[in-house]
Amino acid sequence: MGGTNPYIEKADVELPSKRYTVTFIFPDKSEKKVEVLPDKIPYGPTGLPGSILDIAMGNDIDLEHVCGGVCACSTCHVMVKKGLETCNEGTDDEFDQLDEAPVTTLQSRLGCQCVPNGSMDVIVEIPAINKNLAKEGH
Repeated sequence: MGGTNPYIEKADVELPSKRYTVTFIFPDKSEKKVEVLPDKIPYGPTGLPGSILDIAMGNDIDLEHVCGGVCACSTCHVMVKKGLETCNEGTDDEFDQLDEAPVTTLQSRLGCQCVPNGSMDVIVEIPAINKNLAKEGH
């Protein structure tokens, strides 16, 4: 199953019980707001169920995830601009992977591991550059 890695610490998550929205801000500053429906989680097999990556993929939002959403790279790096306090705590394994991402901030999380609990709306920014693009020189 996508989103699980037997070699890392299991993230402690609280899935939402009510609807909420996630607004994705793209590198060109355009936005897409999606409504998260708790009964539809997981949207697919990628990332932890209910994660930012799971929500993005379930709503046709292109968020890179070279490792398949199992916390083994940093290409799904996002910045949670609003609602970070509603997300699960990051694990040491997640933060180790984030060390590899370019341009991190205190709001940085891996989209595959960051699971909002739905207690408030969330705003997520997708950076213009990630580790994969930096290494391949695109």
